[in-house]
Amino acid sequence: MPPTPQPDFSAPTIVVGAGPHGLAAAALLNRSGEPTVILERSDRAGASWAQRYGHLRLHTTAGTSKLPGLSVPRQAGPWVSRDDYVRYLEHYVAHHRLDVRVATPVQRIERAEPGSGAQWLVHTPDGPVATGAVVVATGRCHTPNLPHWPGRSTFTGTLLHSAHYRSPGPYRGRDVLVVGAGNSGTEIASVLAGAGAERVRIAVRTPPNILPRSSARWHAAGRLTEALPLAWRDRTSLLTQRLAVPDLTSRGLPRPRTGLYTRNAREGVNPVLDHGFVAAVRSGRVEPVAAVQAFDGPDVVLADGTRLRPDTVIAATGYRANLHDLVGPLGVLDEAGQPLAVGARNHPAAPRLYFAGYTNPLTGVLRQAGIEARAIAHALRREKARTTLRLPRLGDRTTDAFKKGHAPS
Repeated sequence: MPPTPQPDFSAPTIVVGAGPHGLAAAALLNRSGEPTVILERSDRAGASWAQRYGHLRLHTTAGTSKLPGLSVPRQAGPWVSRDDYVRYLEHYVAHHRLDVRVATPVQRIERAEPGSGAQWLVHTPDGPVATGAVVVATGRCHTPNLPHWPGRSTFTGTLLHSAHYRSPGPYRGRDVLVVGAGNSGTEIASVLAGAGAERVRIAVRTPPNILPRSSARWHAAGRLTEALPLAWRDRTSLLTQRLAVPDLTSRGLPRPRTGLYTRNAREGVNPVLDHGFVAAVRSGRVEPVAAVQAFDGPDVVLADGTRLRPDTVIAATGYRANLHDLVGPLGVLDEAGQPLAVGARNHPAAPRLYFAGYTNPLTGVLRQAGIEARAIAHALRREKARTTLRLPRLGDRTTDAFKKGHAPS
């Protein structure tokens, strides 16, 4: 019978997405001798970072935000700005000589035909690309998630997702409601309140776990306590918050009842690192209110029955990975649309298909980019070595048959 075709590892590994996880994966694959091509839908590497609001600063320090093989420049400071990080990503591409094909969106990934020698076909507008391995790195923050609130289409004010918010200037003298008390929502609310907005309220469904952003010790604590019981870590985190953050209950923001480790494990939510939000709430410049329940013409209806009439609603309500069109038919996603296997692990039905950037660890997403990149590069090297060992030795009858194009008798 014919020999089993082996995957063709001579074709470049395809990395989908030129954000931090994709760039890190490509850099380490190239370093390990695996040729790699990055396909990016936009016109530049790091485009998703370049499109964020101008006053954004990373919530991890420069030392924990670097990618493998290149440090963030010292002059960027401890809390790196959006523009400095975009420049760092562009420098990373040049430093590692990464092959980034911009304006090349990937439409879908499907299994290659048996016997073709390829494992996957990566479909682009220019046609399919055959490859032995794919790293999907489009990220968990790919598509803005705007809830389908009842009556949303009737709202007569301005409604936008935080992905489309750029700066506080257009909101001077305006009544603004920010929805969502994560890091983006709290940062936007506090900046608006200090930049001339007439009134700023923030709709809160679950009180956030807030920690000071005065040093890197909070991320270091996350790394050091990973092996401890969850209940112990939660109690410690809640005690830390009581000692370090003023009680804002009288201002409409009670202390959280759930520890930050449990929230991260259950919901993938990280704590809010304070960047002026606590002071803005204490002074009354930012007013916490109940969660949004519905819209009704000019009004926003809250869960406690209160009606507000803001000029603008900014929904800092998170993002979706939006992987269904890309890999949905492959059976590698869970009910929420998240990959069933991430990092160096493969789904049993999808060998050599990797997903990087779909977790939100307390130790830092950008630090995780390097961890996952190293693991994927190691996994592919190991797989290539195993496959090479399985190939027939030169001179035996099976190899001679490959050369002649037919099976041995």
